[in-house]
Amino acid sequence: MTSDNGSNQSILRAVAILDAFLLGRPELRVTDVARQAGLGVSTASRLLSTLESLGLVERDPISNLYRLGPKTVTLGGVALNQSPVYRAARQTAQNLAAEHGLGVNLAIRRDDQGFYLGNFEGRSAPRAFSLIGQSIPLHATGLGKALLLGVDPAQRRALLGENLVGFTHRTITDHDRLDAELATSGSRGYSTEEEELALGRACLAAPIRNASGEIVAALSISGPLSAINLAAREAALATAVIEAADAVSVALGHHGPARVIVSQR
Repeated sequence: MTSDNGSNQSILRAVAILDAFLLGRPELRVTDVARQAGLGVSTASRLLSTLESLGLVERDPISNLYRLGPKTVTLGGVALNQSPVYRAARQTAQNLAAEHGLGVNLAIRRDDQGFYLGNFEGRSAPRAFSLIGQSIPLHATGLGKALLLGVDPAQRRALLGENLVGFTHRTITDHDRLDAELATSGSRGYSTEEEELALGRACLAAPIRNASGEIVAALSISGPLSAINLAAREAALATAVIEAADAVSVALGHHGPARVIVSQR
């Protein structure tokens, strides 16, 4: 039992080391890693050396700073390709981004957060980085709202807590307002978000269902306000994202009626 406890502790410490690289800075000193992981410097240094030998981290020979290693890319790629939702959605999402020139994002729900499985760039919404693996708030994003359509109001309150965080002056921070917006989103088949998470950006999203009809993911089309232009393009973009989400749902075995219910503002 002592050996098992020791092994478990080593695994937890190793994961804490890897988690330290998820907090924003891509390269860290040993002391940075130790502080982020809550470990002593000598323990962190020893674990980093072991992880380096396994290819999970690598050390720059000039700066001596550590970063995530190539093995993590391999593991991430394998995990992504094993996801039925990602496999079903990849080509459809890619085509949608190319057709409309906007960003297309795929997400699932993990507890009280949305989790990006994929993002595809359009010519009018380029990004210098990948969103895959990042988390987003459910109440402040189009993707998150689409994912919340499968959760009833009482469950939503328990899931999100009473205090909804505001990210901009347009973020919905009141549950009653969120309930009303989601009721509208559910009736028309898609959700919207304008500058609720970040200023200058907007998106539309639709839910993806599995063979049982459960919402298991969401697909969004997003970009700068000037490119999305909801006042002029909402109906067309909503139809496009609903049809794309329905196509993914069919690929996952869902054969319910397609939802192409759009309305002008």
